[in-house]
Amino acid sequence: MFAKIINIIFVENLKGEKMKSNLLKIVLSSVLLSIAWLGGNGLTLFVALVPLLLVSGSYDGSARSFWKMFGWTTLCWTLWYVFTVWGVWIAAPVGVPAALFFGLLYTATPVMLYHFVSKRVPRSLAYVVLVAGFIVGEHIYNTSQTSFPWLNLGNGFAHGFGPMLVQWYEWTGVYGGTLWVLLVNILLFEAITRGRGERRGALIGALVAFVLPIVVSLTLYYTYTPSERTMAVTVVQPNIDPYTEKFSTSQQQQTANLIELACRAPQGTELIVMPETAIDESLVEGEDMGSASTELLRKVLTAKYPDADIVAGAMTYRFYPGEAKPSPTARRRGGPWYDVYNSALSIDTTANIDISHKSKLVIGVEMMPDWLILRPLYDMIVDLGGTTGQLGRDSERVVFSAAGAKYATAICYESIYGAHFAEYVRGGAELMTVITNDGWWGTSPIHRQHFDFSRLRAIETRRAIARSANTGISAIISPRGEELHSLGWDKRGVISADVPVDTRQTIYTQYGDLVVRICRYLLVLSALYYIAYRTRRKDLLVDEPQTNSPKRKK
Repeated sequence: MFAKIINIIFVENLKGEKMKSNLLKIVLSSVLLSIAWLGGNGLTLFVALVPLLLVSGSYDGSARSFWKMFGWTTLCWTLWYVFTVWGVWIAAPVGVPAALFFGLLYTATPVMLYHFVSKRVPRSLAYVVLVAGFIVGEHIYNTSQTSFPWLNLGNGFAHGFGPMLVQWYEWTGVYGGTLWVLLVNILLFEAITRGRGERRGALIGALVAFVLPIVVSLTLYYTYTPSERTMAVTVVQPNIDPYTEKFSTSQQQQTANLIELACRAPQGTELIVMPETAIDESLVEGEDMGSASTELLRKVLTAKYPDADIVAGAMTYRFYPGEAKPSPTARRRGGPWYDVYNSALSIDTTANIDISHKSKLVIGVEMMPDWLILRPLYDMIVDLGGTTGQLGRDSERVVFSAAGAKYATAICYESIYGAHFAEYVRGGAELMTVITNDGWWGTSPIHRQHFDFSRLRAIETRRAIARSANTGISAIISPRGEELHSLGWDKRGVISADVPVDTRQTIYTQYGDLVVRICRYLLVLSALYYIAYRTRRKDLLVDEPQTNSPKRKK
């Protein structure tokens, strides 16, 4: 059976008259999808899935056709992932194939489900299955232990003027963007495949579905009023190559580099933001957590910026007394159990240091899924911060205070997750900071994509973001997702600005992913309706077409 399926996918698909046509359509779909992540603004997404739907429509409902469509869908997803996230290979070669595998599982499966259902029920139900299934699939991928939300369709509006088109993310989050993209693609597909008499109506529907959200978004963009309260913020970008300098240069030299940059901050600065793992010392959490670097940074604050705080990344350790293993991520090496954290430290002029731990960890380099089959591999994990093994994480979001305002810090990968990011704001953060080390990806598009996602987080929560990268893109981002000030790749320097702080909370911050919850219900209802329809062989929700023929007697 397996050999037969492989033959259909790899042999039969590459034969016949439809091969060249379908191949062209699939390549076109993958290219149109990829453009949004490679410098585009998301507009190509509105037609990107139409060629894929046309390929699906060219097949019947047989098992042989199903596997042919499976082959084309797999090719489309493979090209899309390779075109856009190939840079992950630089730091973690297993990352690209792993991301593709789970991407196929969670987001290509709804496409195949649509293909199967569309041959057996009315199109309207098949479209509901496609839309609801795709959004639920994205959400499962984003919240699973194999999470990689990089290629959510809604993330395709992060670059260029894309954020201007999705200001209503403050209501829906990125899943609203996925819904928008799918609806327009479906309406265009309907316009192409309908008869001439119905085509005009479908085109008008597609145009309205495309234009109306843009009009709403631009209205929100130009009428948004930022808070009048501000905080004086300085962002530091030390520009240390993680492969050649980060772990070969002494911490003393790195700290001197950070201090020299911090001293460029203007008088009156209230917050200085430094990148992820800026402090690479063995910091043990407890009452006395000081180190040579933290003491030097504290002296700078005391001498020049007594009212300011410094937030900086560090690797921290928490030791536990006793013999029982205290947490799933704890480890021991001949002594007590302990956890290692990728942390953000809030340092002021006092001896107190507040800590926030990174909770959204990078699969394969900071954590492994808690699957029985993978547990023997836990000790083989190599964290990009320089430690080995599973990192610990927090279940609650920590909010810091500085100069009378509350702020929180998302560490690296955490800035991709809208719901996670919103938890900080729901907890009281009036300003958000992001600290990261994007040097791992080299000059590939990954570092730019990672930065752009922060622009969407700003819109969802209507919080200004101060982003400090070791190298990559450090920036000040407005609550409208605008890149106000930035330092690009391979640049060393600082950015200083008065950044708005706000207590207002968006609908998305308060209620989360409402679009996903609605789609879950729709998916369940669609499954029930499909069962009923297939069982009784008729549509239970739509009246039978009326005809002039006389009714048959029972």
